[in-house]
Amino acid sequence: LCQNSNTTDFTNPSTFILLGIPGLEAAYVWISIAFCTMYIIAILGNFIILFIVRTEPSLHGPMYYFLCMLAVSDLVLTTSTLPKLLSIFWFNSREIEFSACLTQLFFVHCFSGIESGIFVAMALDRYVAICDPLRHSSTLTNLVVAKIGLAVVLRSVILALPYPFLVRQWPYCRTNIIPHTHCEHMGVVKLSCADIRISNYYGLFALSFRVGLDLFFITVSYIQILRAIFSLPTKDAQLKTFGTCSSHLCAILAFYIPGLFSSLSYRFGHNVPLHFHILLANMYLLVPPMLNPIIYGVRTKQIRDRLLQLFNHKGT
Repeated sequence: LCQNSNTTDFTNPSTFILLGIPGLEAAYVWISIAFCTMYIIAILGNFIILFIVRTEPSLHGPMYYFLCMLAVSDLVLTTSTLPKLLSIFWFNSREIEFSACLTQLFFVHCFSGIESGIFVAMALDRYVAICDPLRHSSTLTNLVVAKIGLAVVLRSVILALPYPFLVRQWPYCRTNIIPHTHCEHMGVVKLSCADIRISNYYGLFALSFRVGLDLFFITVSYIQILRAIFSLPTKDAQLKTFGTCSSHLCAILAFYIPGLFSSLSYRFGHNVPLHFHILLANMYLLVPPMLNPIIYGVRTKQIRDRLLQLFNHKGT
């Protein structure tokens, strides 16, 4: 066993201690204000999207159903991490039970996977709408949309389940202190005194399989979409058709860029300061859920018009 005079053998520690952002303690108040503001915007924005789609019959179509799935995913992703982060900053509440830590870890991986899958589904919707518009309503029926949603959820659950099981099986005899704001997979397994290569390899496999496959399908869809757009007769028609994809493309960039930076810097950026790793990981969980409703609210005419109607109605 890995016991010596300086360590305690936590085969399964009852609790972990989350340090927050080591090195930035003096800035906790300002960081918490920024994070709390982003969290409030994410919660309000996504609930507004859900409300508008629910109450506006003209928005009962595949793209908006996928948008609702994205909103629910964003709400779960932020709520699984942000309340605990704010309790660390405001109340110095650093303890998290082992089972709660595993649950949080599972939710982060599962719902970021769901989000990625929804972007693929949205790319498919744009592809059918632009490349085969006459068959859009008959191809993407409510049943097909429900099946796609179910497939996205099942794939994410299957890929995320091994994470907590792998974390649970390792012996923890170094420490139970996690230098992070939430139970990040590599941040937890690095506390183990066992050979954690399986966890490391699985994390890389799941990330490359999910992100690689999803980006491949999104890229293929957009190659076909761009070919269809450039074949349109006028510049005006090309710009108008491309405009229907712009919100989707902005949301994809907002989701994948922070995520890839966060994951790659954690594994390969050994000279990058720890607090930078942690801030990046939190931005990945906060920025897309905050930006998605803003992007779709501003860029999608139907949602924008419905939102203006709501505010004008309240103002009268």
